[in-house]
Amino acid sequence: MSNTTIPYTTPTYLEAKWQSLFEGRNEALVTLAILFISHEIIYFTRCLPYLIADQIPALQKYKIQQKTIQNTAENQWKVFRYVLLSHFIFELPMIVGFHPVAVYFGMAISTIPFPPLTKMAAQVFLFFLFEDFFHYWAHRGLHYGPFYKHIHKLHHEWSAPFGLAAEYAHPIEVLILGTGTIGGPLLWCWFSGDLHLITTLTWMTLRLFQAVEAHSGYDFPWSTHNWLPGWSGAEHHDYHHMAFTNNFSTSFRWWDHIFGTNKKYLAYKERQKAQKAVELKAQQAKKAL
Repeated sequence: MSNTTIPYTTPTYLEAKWQSLFEGRNEALVTLAILFISHEIIYFTRCLPYLIADQIPALQKYKIQQKTIQNTAENQWKVFRYVLLSHFIFELPMIVGFHPVAVYFGMAISTIPFPPLTKMAAQVFLFFLFEDFFHYWAHRGLHYGPFYKHIHKLHHEWSAPFGLAAEYAHPIEVLILGTGTIGGPLLWCWFSGDLHLITTLTWMTLRLFQAVEAHSGYDFPWSTHNWLPGWSGAEHHDYHHMAFTNNFSTSFRWWDHIFGTNKKYLAYKERQKAQKAVELKAQQAKKAL
């Protein structure tokens, strides 16, 4: 018999709190509560800064589409009601099924310690890569004739999107694209046997942040794509809603570049650039008079 022992380490504050959530309780129910409540808090809280920005005149210069205004109070309220109802009627049942599936694939749920931050970061990055590839092709497929007409058209009700509209979608679309979000963690867990729920929760949080930002309709100087090369962001995805074509990827721009589904977008950006140059030249000429 081996005399090797695992050294005891005192749980961190977060690990102790995590353990206390599950202690003496049904693991499946606690997992359900954590995932659903965190999703609601994170999603709507992430939308809040953009709702506030809508009320600040000085920030309207960062609105991507200046002529098409759809982020009215009436539209925001309509989307909020639909999304909230969708969360309870469609997403909640899917979250109910998460625990047994996660356990089947071997995901660690209530155990501690948490994985090291470096491992979590690497795994989350892999999930971004997987989801982005899956989303690109699934999204392109949803633009095919009957799929667009009967499923994806609902999401494209907003040609000038706003944050709350990120999850304004047909239930079938939610299921299809949601597969890309959870598929990465489950496949990784299946092949590696090394994944904790806290990592999955971190990934889902960042994915929500990405989705809301992409639909925000704002391109601030601090927006992610302005400091992270290759990131899609609102400026990239907003064109997709405006033109109903091109820019099918979700997090990164490279799949659209590789498969040539950004040509119209790039031509549009060139036209914008040329127009701004003409306007600037006219302003300079006016000042010179």
